[in-house]
Amino acid sequence: MVEETTRRAVLSAVLGAGVGGMALTEARSYLRRFAPGSGSVWGAATGSVPDELSSPYGPATVRYDDYGVPHVESDDERAAYYAVGYCHGADRFFQMDLYRRLMAGRLSAVVGASTVDSDTFHRQMDFEAAAEATWERAEGTETGDAVEAYVDGVEAARVAEPTPVEYGLLEFDPEPWTPTATMLVEKQISWSLTGSFRTLRRALARDRLGEGAAETLYPRILDHDTPIVRNGGGASTPSMDGPDATAPAPGLVSWLDAFESEPGIGSNSWVVSGEHTASGDPIVANDPHLQLSVPPVWYEQHVATPASDARGVSFPGVPFVIIGQNAAGAWGFTNAGADVIDFYSYETSDGGSSYRYGEGTREFESSTETVEVAGGEDREIEVKRSVHGAVLTGYPDGDGFESADELGVAWTGLSATRTVEAVHDLNRSGGVDDAEAAIRTFDEPTQCFVYADRDGNTYYWVTGQIPIRTTDGEPVAGTRVFDGSAREGEWGPGYSPYGESSWEGFVPFEEKPGVRNPDYLATANQRITDDPEHYLSGGYAPPFRGTRIYDRLDARAESGEPMDAAFNRDLQLDTVDGRYDLFRPIIADAVEAGADGSGEDLDAPTAASLLEWDGETRPGDAEPLLFDQWLRDFRERTFGEAFEDAGLPAGFSRPNDWVLGSLPPDSEWFDGDRGAAAADAMAKSRARIDAEGWERYGDWNRVRFAHPFDQPFLNYEQLPTAGSAGSVRNFHSEASTGSSWRMVATFDGDSRAVLPGGNSGAYFSPHYDDQLSLWADGEYKPMTRTAPDGVDLRFTGADR
Repeated sequence: MVEETTRRAVLSAVLGAGVGGMALTEARSYLRRFAPGSGSVWGAATGSVPDELSSPYGPATVRYDDYGVPHVESDDERAAYYAVGYCHGADRFFQMDLYRRLMAGRLSAVVGASTVDSDTFHRQMDFEAAAEATWERAEGTETGDAVEAYVDGVEAARVAEPTPVEYGLLEFDPEPWTPTATMLVEKQISWSLTGSFRTLRRALARDRLGEGAAETLYPRILDHDTPIVRNGGGASTPSMDGPDATAPAPGLVSWLDAFESEPGIGSNSWVVSGEHTASGDPIVANDPHLQLSVPPVWYEQHVATPASDARGVSFPGVPFVIIGQNAAGAWGFTNAGADVIDFYSYETSDGGSSYRYGEGTREFESSTETVEVAGGEDREIEVKRSVHGAVLTGYPDGDGFESADELGVAWTGLSATRTVEAVHDLNRSGGVDDAEAAIRTFDEPTQCFVYADRDGNTYYWVTGQIPIRTTDGEPVAGTRVFDGSAREGEWGPGYSPYGESSWEGFVPFEEKPGVRNPDYLATANQRITDDPEHYLSGGYAPPFRGTRIYDRLDARAESGEPMDAAFNRDLQLDTVDGRYDLFRPIIADAVEAGADGSGEDLDAPTAASLLEWDGETRPGDAEPLLFDQWLRDFRERTFGEAFEDAGLPAGFSRPNDWVLGSLPPDSEWFDGDRGAAAADAMAKSRARIDAEGWERYGDWNRVRFAHPFDQPFLNYEQLPTAGSAGSVRNFHSEASTGSSWRMVATFDGDSRAVLPGGNSGAYFSPHYDDQLSLWADGEYKPMTRTAPDGVDLRFTGADR
């Protein structure tokens, strides 16, 4: 009983939202279990595993290289993916299981009451039903067969391999892996990239700040001149179509903040044609910016079959290489930022069980589900659906939605999607035509796809289903909360929530932005094009990274020097903070207003020295430390009090740095004196730097990768690193997001890449964190498709 009570406390401490760390006595208890040579966890983790295993799909071999990357070979594709599944299960099963539990809304069954909110949200969205529909669509296809073999391999590892140490710590048993679990992982990825509540935040901002202020602070189109597809036309700045049907309650917006991605999720990628390389072959570079975690979000693998020979990274739980290279081509993805989610309010009746829909009345599909709570009282929640999809019916504090009792949600990922089939086809593609055919069925998440092949072709296209909404038959932008009862913002007939969708009513593939055989082209989540044929997005990232990449590519092209692999790796590691040029005049205002730092008894760097800085975010320099801290204080000085006075919830998203830096000097947001506001912020940040004892950027800008348990012995070592939120070498210190995989792919056998951590999630593995220093120091390791000598795992058995 005592042990059970302790377990519950630890579970809540390590996985509960907003709770960090564990009591010393608890930590000692669990450290004893880790004791090398004697602890129970050590014993479980180091149990012997045979190096020869049977497979129902036939022979396959696995050779691990110096960084624990499995090279899988087989003459049968299903046998190969059985082995891949075994590797994922052996190296990352606990991570996969967490993804599954999170998306299915079943964390509380092992964690306790601290995750009931999360389970409630995920049950109401019913991602699991969408995953089941997606699997039903894939089952029986060639891809479905490969997925089934993969799932069987994961299961074989779950049974044969030592149970991951996390299960020993938490004392619960892993459940069998299933095809639906794999589809849930795919949904988790898609949600993390496209599941945005930006529309609701804007609606609340319009309600509390007014239409004009909201359009200024949260514009859909930023007024820069570096879109991905540079056509020199200049972007128009359309406003929203009509008023919001409802203003969401501040509590709802705050509650939902916990269920979307941290700021900084994005990516860089570019493709360079052979016209600009020394070899005459194209080059593809890609570094997706995702959550930096322990273990990493990506898993590196090499799979060779008669149908494909692909190396790169997959998400644990997904069989196929998502970013990488095969014998014919190399490819990468960045988030396109397309608007693929809408929200609807309803007129309800019959105590909330029915809603008006056009001229008629419909009943919500409704059921009561039980959220199992470990060590606590189980919770009953209501799960509803409308004609649009999921319905959020209230949040657990019991306050309801105030002005909107029911909020419908339509998201492309809530239907049966074919992304897993598209990625499978991409792995087997034989050149640019095959690659294009594959991504035509890549329907979630919306991505910018860059590709090059060994024949010298280069390619860029936007992928994914992008809905065409209509009100009274006319296309409208998805920039506001729609009146669902009035049938505003309806999606086309091809969308069937929790069922099989077609492409009817979505932007046709040929009408999405794209370029065949670009000379060179760069994507960094900025505006895609100035003149899209259809509404694409409610917001893009600021242009800092995209502009810097294009500036360097342009300069290199003009110089005539080749854009070889070394140049592309150097560009991927570029640390110039693109925000500095925008904010330098404001810093000069602060100095003029008396914030140069002279005469102050502080050891912190000064505003005056910041004016001499070159903008590079080097960990050993003091200036990037002051710039980073000042920018935070200046942003808060500008908006913090005003937002609080307007009744916006604490932590409400501030306008991005492009908007802040572009406000006119006499803007009302500076109380009429931008220099004074900047000087106030400078004084505050300098005092904090001095009080904290920071001297250099690396004292603050450190890699802080945390295991889900957030315990020192499981977390990666904290290392000072270069880069910032505004540099190509992207790193968000507080949000812990950044380059989750750096890859520069060539066609001369010298492709290189690196993971932020290690390929194994097993705590005692030498590959738990063996790439961390490489990543932090900006180094790479080979990404060849040559298997090492020797065989580490041999699967035997008759062909199925």
